[in-house]
Amino acid sequence: MSVLVTGGAGYIGSHVMLALLDAGEEPIVLDDLSTGSREAVPTEVIFVKGDVGDENLVSRVIAENGVRAIIHLAGSIIVPESVRDPLGYYFNNTCKSRALMACAIKARLKHFIFSSSAAVYGLCSGTAVAEGAELRPISPYGSSKLMTEIMLRDTANAFPMRYVALRYFNVAGADPNGRTGQSTPNATHLIKIGVQAALKQRPYLEVFGDDYSTPDGTCIRDYVHVTDLARAHLSALDYLRGGGASEALNCGYGNGFSVLEVIDAVRRVSGTDFPVHLGPRRAGDPPVLVAQADRIGTVLDWRPRYNDLNAIVMHALDWEKHLIERRSSVPQIRPRRTRSGAHPKVRVAV
Repeated sequence: MSVLVTGGAGYIGSHVMLALLDAGEEPIVLDDLSTGSREAVPTEVIFVKGDVGDENLVSRVIAENGVRAIIHLAGSIIVPESVRDPLGYYFNNTCKSRALMACAIKARLKHFIFSSSAAVYGLCSGTAVAEGAELRPISPYGSSKLMTEIMLRDTANAFPMRYVALRYFNVAGADPNGRTGQSTPNATHLIKIGVQAALKQRPYLEVFGDDYSTPDGTCIRDYVHVTDLARAHLSALDYLRGGGASEALNCGYGNGFSVLEVIDAVRRVSGTDFPVHLGPRRAGDPPVLVAQADRIGTVLDWRPRYNDLNAIVMHALDWEKHLIERRSSVPQIRPRRTRSGAHPKVRVAV
């Protein structure tokens, strides 16, 4: 049976797609490549370039490939950007998710896994947050994810479809076997930026605020290895196939690290120092966001394998080195020169 993976050429999506492939499943990747990479999808996997909000396309992909379950990862993910462009986030994350659900119901699919976010919780008390906590997102990104969860709940009440919404905490790292990783240009993930600074791909790392009510003044987050996260999707799929009820589950480790602690880990693992600049707070950032992560283990029988900050940083560092090597191996095309030695003029259409 095929599993449709929306956003399967992206950072998390490519790891989920590989986990499915490793488990003998048949993933079908749908991605518009706005942030994903075609190179992340192996040639043996069916790839469709397109928009998850295109109901005609999605319905055709489901029908032609015998899709029986959907893992929905496509969407926009940058919290400060959502504050600047709320309507864009509600359109891309919420409206298009509604279109995808409509296709699932039309095709009578019974299993739907959604990549939600810890951003649905908003401001927390400083202790680990449980699934039953009040949902009060403080950014359009978090609100767009919560709206999708609500739509899933109501749809599952009206139709014979069950779902698992995985509320991701901070995803980091890369495939330990070096097959995929965070390849998006100008990514905003702290560990990604940190290893880039360690490898001199960035001139410095900027810390957004050091006046939060935390021990060292910087934000505290729960960092979960992307490979563990990918395996959680497979566990969710097995759970639903086994008749499990709809659930919304935290996906984290229950361990919090501050921004400065992560920077120290990058320096330690890389053996390299790099400049750190202090900047203002970013809109939509809660001071502390750490998972109470026991329910996912109980419900899905999910057991992390890479619950170690040093391992997460090491895998991210290895992937970044791979990207540098890959870029350096691409032949550079030099501009053609005229007989006089000058570069030829180029017409620009405006």
